[in-house]
Amino acid sequence: MFFSRHKTKMITPTEALPGQEQRTFAVPERHAVLDTPLNPPFPEDLNTAVFGLGCFWGAERKFWQIDGVYTTAVGYAGGFTPNPTYGEVCSGRTGHTEAVLVVFDPEKVSYRDLLAVFWEAHDPTQGMRQGNDVGTQYRSAIYFADDEQRRAAEETRDAYEEALRGAGYGSISTEIAPAGPFYYAEGYHQQYLHKVPNGYCGLDGTGVSCPVRLGVIVDSVELSLTDEALDLERHCG
Repeated sequence: MFFSRHKTKMITPTEALPGQEQRTFAVPERHAVLDTPLNPPFPEDLNTAVFGLGCFWGAERKFWQIDGVYTTAVGYAGGFTPNPTYGEVCSGRTGHTEAVLVVFDPEKVSYRDLLAVFWEAHDPTQGMRQGNDVGTQYRSAIYFADDEQRRAAEETRDAYEEALRGAGYGSISTEIAPAGPFYYAEGYHQQYLHKVPNGYCGLDGTGVSCPVRLGVIVDSVELSLTDEALDLERHCG
């Protein structure tokens, strides 16, 4: 009966798989590109962010390329099943989305800058899918660590949604929620596109630049951008 449900329908906690008390697979100690620790604890002066924007192979590469990012890892977030496996997540019965953990130095790159990369790297209007990847595990999501991250996520969402509507897109469907447990994915998923340079990447942005790059979010709540600037951003961004 359960398996007849459409894979774009989110499950409830009572429907979720029971999971495991501990992780059942190993995760590499070092980042394959940055040569930094993949697992905590991380230096105290660094911050963390968790984003879901479709298949995590391509999503992770977007962030490890940013100056100021200390390390990245792929995993599962926003669900109910503890310590899930990739197969369990793909079944649609854990509630998780494929996610990227980003550990960054706020003195070198701001959280809002990371949000700009997040918004531009995918199409956040697609609901429970990203391109040809369909299912709840591919939903767009931001899991915030504190109120400051929540406000930044909501403000940049509203600003980007305005820009997207000017370009003919619909409403943003991104989930914005408190960060819960981040469960690391299996070792072969970590930095996958570094290990397999020609591997699959299903990410495809809208081509619309996030207005935060222009510094046009005023007083933390208002977007002030002329039609001419929006047009320029769509063609040059």
